[in-house]
Amino acid sequence: MPETNAQIGLGSRFGIKNGATYTPVAEVTRITPAGWSRNTVDATHLESPDAWAEFIAGLKSASDCTFDVNWVPAVSDPLLAAFEAGKGEFQLLFPGGTVALQFSGIVTAFTPGEISPEGKLSASVTIKPSGKPLLAAVPGP
Repeated sequence: MPETNAQIGLGSRFGIKNGATYTPVAEVTRITPAGWSRNTVDATHLESPDAWAEFIAGLKSASDCTFDVNWVPAVSDPLLAAFEAGKGEFQLLFPGGTVALQFSGIVTAFTPGEISPEGKLSASVTIKPSGKPLLAAVPGP
């Protein structure tokens, strides 16, 4: 029986494009990558066979990318800067560092978590991809 190729997420990194490179976001604790979906368009007509609805493929879109961080508030926070910029370039580097999901997007939410005496500071970030997300090979060092 062949061995599995499954991987754990440890070693994944999320980055924000800064010039020609991606600057990693520090202490990411969870990532839900952007996914792919396609709308359908109802093309049913008065002579559709056997009274069955008919559909054609519509536009493709990407679902939101969300992630959580151990948040260290700072005046020059790169996540808040991405929120203020409106649109940016982002990359999710998968374990092993040879494949990445790259996409343009809009930071639609930056939500600090609850603050309590024994709790760590955290924040959640939501990015709406704009255009086609790309699975890309990343050149080695």
